Amino acid sequence: MLYVITGPPAAGKSSWIQARASARDIIIDLDRITLALTGPGAPQWNHDPIANQVARRARYAAIDEAVKHLDEVDVYLIHTMPSPQARTNYQRLGAEIITVDPGEAVVRERVKAMRSPAMDRVVSRWYGKYRKGGSRPITGQASRSW
Repeated sequence: MLYVITGPPAAGKSSWIQARASARDIIIDLDRITLALTGPGAPQWNHDPIANQVARRARYAAIDEAVKHLDEVDVYLIHTMPSPQARTNYQRLGAEIITVDPGEAVVRERVKAMRSPAMDRVVSRWYGKYRKGGSRPITGQASRSW
């Protein structure tokens, strides 16, 4: 099964996956990929633009390969704001699209504490897009202690 996990930054998408995935499942998370491709001391978030670009290419390759094995393993893919075309592609693959959102106040608090000020714009964009009649279900997410 393909699970596409969406939601604003710092919503708990990775925690949601960690609570459900088994050791054999495939997890495609741009932050984890970027960390794997960068040197010691690289930040967990707020990555260098070049590292982000390299990681995005690796992510596309990982998705292309992982979807070939959906009969054998579950694949968890974090995609914060998939475009309509991406959503259509995921739905064609039979994906379950899950939104993790503990609420805007919680997300903004987490971003303020852990992420760069630039990430606040992404939070605003996410909530702006999905408050304007987006069709995604929004579910509360209890995650790790922040």
